[in-house]
Amino acid sequence: MLGHLGVEIVEIGDDYLRARMPVDYRTQQPFGLLHGGASAVLAESVGSWSSYLTMPPGEYQVLGLEINVSHLRPARSGYVYGTARPVRLGSVVHVWDIRITDEAEVLLSISRLATSVRRLKRPNA
Repeated sequence: MLGHLGVEIVEIGDDYLRARMPVDYRTQQPFGLLHGGASAVLAESVGSWSSYLTMPPGEYQVLGLEINVSHLRPARSGYVYGTARPVRLGSVVHVWDIRITDEAEVLLSISRLATSVRRLKRPNA
């Protein structure tokens, strides 16, 4: 899905992950505005990637539990940027604050994502 929507990671910091997504025919609703579902995809993606990167590589899977998105302003073109920062990193549940902005850093939406972090089961030897 992310490839179809053009989502790509642009920056990883000590306490955040940032990705961008184009506002174009793939992500716009019929009136030419950024579709709310596309914003939710971007938010869940940056939060899920962030959860995955906090865990030992190849040992855990990350599953979305709950997402809330409040749309504050529309976007019509260009790129939007989603930045995930941790609210709480528990041993089983991670909670993320995700801010989506436009290229001028104007806040477009605020999201809260909860993910489940589960250890991968190893096959019996």
